[in-house]
Formats: sequence, structure tokens, C-alpha cells
Amino acid sequence: MSNHATLSYDDVVRTLDDLPSLPAVVMELLNSIDQDDIDISVLAKKVSYDQALTAKTLRLANSSLYGLQVKVTTIQQAITYLGFQTTRNLITAAAVTGCFVEGHCPGFDHKAFWRHSIATAACAKVLARQMRFNQDYAFTAGLLHDIGRLVLVSCFPEQYAATVAYRAQHDCYLLEAERAVLGVDHVAAGLALAEHWNFSDTMRLAIGGHHDPEAPGAGFLAAIIHVADAIVHALDLAQVQDDLVPPVSTVAWTALGLDEEIYLQLFRETELQYEEISMVLLS
Repeated sequence: MSNHATLSYDDVVRTLDDLPSLPAVVMELLNSIDQDDIDISVLAKKVSYDQALTAKTLRLANSSLYGLQVKVTTIQQAITYLGFQTTRNLITAAAVTGCFVEGHCPGFDHKAFWRHSIATAACAKVLARQMRFNQDYAFTAGLLHDIGRLVLVSCFPEQYAATVAYRAQHDCYLLEAERAVLGVDHVAAGLALAEHWNFSDTMRLAIGGHHDPEAPGAGFLAAIIHVADAIVHALDLAQVQDDLVPPVSTVAWTALGLDEEIYLQLFRETELQYEEISMVLLS
């Protein structure tokens, strides 16, 4: 273990300005998440100026995830067929997955990180549908639940490399390694970023509570993400070596109240959707 000083939440906050920023239009979308009076046609136009972002968003909209009978070719059409909420979440997903540069952090597998995040998003969406919970929130929260890890990797690559090495050496959870080596974990870093990027309170709660869904006020979405995260580790969708399945909160599991047959069906669906979404987002 190296003898460098551990980090604090404030250290993380201070480095956030050095991060790549999301496209301006995505920031606008995130900041307006709770507003209804937003002019959709103006937004659609702004997004369409960013061609790469538009292409990725439309590929997602046309994936089997949504099973549209028509092929959408513009952002405006996507909004018409999928609704504003869903389209906004797809734009966010497309932007965030392209925003972080693949790092200079030895031992950190950028692709595996996104595979895990995308699989969790797919699983959370499937779970949410079953629970009659907002599927868009679940998908986005699943995609972003570990985003703090990218913050730490991008801002403190050397320290994070030491964290990855510590995990391998002690065969522990990455979360424990982060706390031991850095003194701050990806949950705190994720909350700092959520604040910095003006994520909605719903997203903040899910990011902050996905490892501790029993905490007072964690919210139902945190329970969905917590269970999705565990399922994805168990199904080994991200293909990470020596992966540990995180302990599942009985409270969260019971809160979802699903029986075994439903789970088998959910696993299958998660796998199918994961394949498709990763083809779009990681290509």
C-alpha cells in the first residue's frame, strides 16, 4: 500500500472541472429534467446539430429495446414515437458513453466498465417494467450507477491503478479497495458528479443508494438498481475475470417481491437487450 494521502470528497469536487464535459445540449436536457414547459422542437433541432450524438441516439431508438414498428430517422420523430422522456434518456445515454476518454489507468478496463453499466441498465429496465416503475429512469440510473468510477479513473488515474492492484491482491470488492486506498469511493464521486452535472434528485438518490438500498430515504429506484447490479454480476455479462457477486440486500430483494419463474424470464430478456444495446453504444 502506498503512503500517499487519501482523498476527500472535496478533492473530488475540485477536479470535476477538468473532466470532459457533456455536449451543451445534453446539459440542458439534464437540467430541465423536471420541467414540462420545455420547447421540444428547439431541443430536437439543437441535438441534431451534433451528428454523432444524433446517429447514436437514433440507433438506440430503432433497437429492439423499443420494438418500434417504424424506423425513426430524426430526433423529432423519436420524440413523437417514444415520447420526450425516453428520447431525452437515450440522448443522455448516447452522450455519456462517448464522453469519457479511455484512460491512462493501468488495470482499469474501460470497455468492461461500460459492458457492466449497459447490462445493469438493461436489467433495471426489465425489472422496472415488471414493477410498473418508470422504465426510463431505471435504464438511465442503471447506466449511470457506477459513473463515479470513471470520475476517479479520469481524475486520479495513478491512485486508481493502485486501487485495482489492491483489489486483485486482497481479492475484495472494488468498493472496499477504493475506501482502503483512496479514502473515497465511487458512490461519493458519483454523487459529486451528479451534483456538478445537475442530475435530477431521482438519479442522485439511485446513484447514492445502489450499494445501500436499506438506508432511510434511499428510494425504490435504488433497490431496483441494487438488484439489477447483482443479477448482472451473477450472469457475468461484463465478462470480468474473478468477478465477485456483491451481497444482495434482502430488504431490496423482498421489496421487489418477484418469484423465481419471473427471474428466469428476466435473465433471458436482460441478456438479449444487453447484446443489442452494447452493439449500439460500444460500436
